[in-house]
Amino acid sequence: MSDLPVVTPLPLRDERDLPLAGGEVRERCDAARNRRRILAAAEQLVAREGAAAVSMDRIAAAAGVGKGTLFRRFGDRAGLLRALLSDREAAFQEELIRGEPPLGPGAPPAERLLAFGPAYLRELQGYAELLAAVEASHDPAMRMRSAPYQVYRTHLTLLLRAAAPALDADYHADVLLASVSAGFMMHQRDDRGMELERLSAGWTQHAAALLGA
Repeated sequence: MSDLPVVTPLPLRDERDLPLAGGEVRERCDAARNRRRILAAAEQLVAREGAAAVSMDRIAAAAGVGKGTLFRRFGDRAGLLRALLSDREAAFQEELIRGEPPLGPGAPPAERLLAFGPAYLRELQGYAELLAAVEASHDPAMRMRSAPYQVYRTHLTLLLRAAAPALDADYHADVLLASVSAGFMMHQRDDRGMELERLSAGWTQHAAALLGA
């Protein structure tokens, strides 16, 4: 994602942090390879032990890079976790824009709106803990200012305006997204024992009630 803070490079700690000779192309290739290695290592650690147990030290060790490399590239732990989420969220956004109906174009606005919640909850099931860790890393509104959230918010706002012009679409788009936030979903799933099917049905009922369906 593009909202990472600018940080001052840390002092070199070992030879893995040294710049490589061979020109700009070589550096770009090595940077891309390091990025893939770092994210793959982070993905494995999160899958095995959960996001809360993963530190920058452990990711650097697993990826075989210097810790300074992680901070220069991702800014901080939250920035690295956001990068880990970006590919997953980009794939879902592609479904919204160019996927099959009713989630994608080709279905009436009301049908597309009702399809959003269950589809997003299915996606969220696989990375709710990771997203919750990102949301908890900074201020509570950080997620609402992120690029993926703005995509979802714009999508729902446009659908609400088309399907129910009398509604305050700006307000209700945020409300609908709040009910599929990672923390709220994990509370309902883990603390309240609600299955994914129940969460999806409840979201659909709420959205349908807004539309007067």
